[in-house]
Amino acid sequence: MIGPLAPRRPAPGGGLAVLVVVTVLAALAGPHAKALRGLVAGGRAVIASPATPAAPAIRRPPPQSARAVTFALRQRGKLYRWGAEGPGAYDCSGLTWAAWRAAGVAIPRTAAGQLAGLPRVKGRLQPGDLLIYASRGPSRRHVAMVVGRGRMAEALGRGIPVRSTSIRGGYLGAVRPGGGR
Repeated sequence: MIGPLAPRRPAPGGGLAVLVVVTVLAALAGPHAKALRGLVAGGRAVIASPATPAAPAIRRPPPQSARAVTFALRQRGKLYRWGAEGPGAYDCSGLTWAAWRAAGVAIPRTAAGQLAGLPRVKGRLQPGDLLIYASRGPSRRHVAMVVGRGRMAEALGRGIPVRSTSIRGGYLGAVRPGGGR
């Protein structure tokens, strides 16, 4: 029986073919969805070529940062001593100065000099960045090094060995030795 009430059979593989075509079109249009919406709405939009990335790639810190962080973390457990630059003891800026020196990058020796003389961090903190805090110590400044997500290494004060701890808020500034990326 052929007529309006007769059941219709889909063509063999027809549903799968439509699904494949729709999936391919979605994959091709996905990176250009914003521009395509503008075209459909009657606006003028420019579709970027596939060679143009939509967003910048996440930058890896330079190798010097990794060397500075590794150096700082290897000093954990060593004594704090005011004015010390290692190798047996460190003060806060002596630790950051020695770490960056071991990485081949010259930075100012004091926390205040590091805050004043290095490029400010723009954007997210990265390993190797220095965080400068106000302190009650003789220099009125304390510095720590970012060593990973949410972590810093520091030589905090007398009786507290060099350690890795959670980053504290309230720092005066963050600077990036080796360049202002």
